[in-house]
Amino acid sequence: MTLTELRYIVAVARERHFGRAAQSCFVSQPTLSIAIKKLEDELGVTLFERGGQEVSVTEIGERIIEQSQRVLEEAETVKRLAGEHQNELAGPLKLGVIFTISPYLLPKLILALRILAPEMPLILEENYTARLAEMLKRGEVDAIIVADPFDEPGTVAVPLYDEEFVVATPKGHPWEKRDAVRSSDLASESVLLLSQGNCFRDHVLQACSEVASRQHQNNGLAASLQGSSLNTIRHMVASGMGVTVLPQTSVSAADEGLLSIIPFAAPVPQRRVLLVTRKQFFRKQAIHTLQQAVFRSGLNGVTMLEHEA
Repeated sequence: MTLTELRYIVAVARERHFGRAAQSCFVSQPTLSIAIKKLEDELGVTLFERGGQEVSVTEIGERIIEQSQRVLEEAETVKRLAGEHQNELAGPLKLGVIFTISPYLLPKLILALRILAPEMPLILEENYTARLAEMLKRGEVDAIIVADPFDEPGTVAVPLYDEEFVVATPKGHPWEKRDAVRSSDLASESVLLLSQGNCFRDHVLQACSEVASRQHQNNGLAASLQGSSLNTIRHMVASGMGVTVLPQTSVSAADEGLLSIIPFAAPVPQRRVLLVTRKQFFRKQAIHTLQQAVFRSGLNGVTMLEHEA
């Protein structure tokens, strides 16, 4: 068994295709296939089910590939220990961020990171929490920024900041002169939500039980509509389709002509944003520097949690 063979099976599990896996490993497909068959024969198990357009991983294959990823990371740690002079802040860092955070955090984060770690560019991936968790587990990204709750084995999460939610209505809405809106008030409105799969949608439903109950009703005063992004929902609200709930960081000066932004009455719903990485990931200094860049980003409308990190 060799590290190269382990890299091959991890690549096939990631790509779900022998040809693409071979390309990512810079070898021919026959070379990769022969090496994997040799490893399967040595272990006495079948790692992949061949056939069809996509390769699937067997149950024992999932366990072996997960352990192989750990072995590969430990091998990288050995390299690091062999050269303590290595600069962890030199070279790209692969970072995943959920859709409802990335447009608002990344511009400020990158500016801060240019000062703290100018030789560490970011390779970015925007996706849903579930997909980013899978990518982190497989080593496709080094760290992810997601919202609490997040609990995956083999990971470590540190808090970055707390962010309150606000209500957005079209201009001229009866609520726009209010000082605050109660979550129970949303029961009488058409509330626009993100589509299923977005964790921010789940946060809104958890914080506003009246909106959640409307999801199970076919009639009544309120209807819950869906949008694919916060920007799409913004424009739908501005056109008069209803109201919505937004994270504070998504509110900008550009909204002033289109929307009325109203705070929630206490208790104000909010989310906690986390930085998550694998426990075995060896570039600890890079992760710490990424944290510091977030803390120094000057992101508006949040409470930084530097003292809890």
